Amino acid sequence: MSDHLAALPATLTAFSAGQMPLSALTQQWREAARAHEPALPPRYLEVLERVLSQLESAALFTEESCSFSQGDMVAALGDWLARARAL
Repeated sequence: MSDHLAALPATLTAFSAGQMPLSALTQQWREAARAHEPALPPRYLEVLERVLSQLESAALFTEESCSFSQGDMVAALGDWLARARAL
């Protein structure tokens, strides 16, 4: 068993503090989710990909978009992580 999700809370903190670029955050989350043992259910990977894609879309705007709030997407990642680690 290999808990690749354990390092992810630190990435949220670093990203929120402006110490990590979005590209590094999304790469680390995608890699950790794929490498985690036991394997996450496919639905979890689909939901994660959707949230990461929305976060990447939100980054294209200079201000908070009414469709995708960066803060809301970071909170959604935190929720996803809590649920995935509870499996």
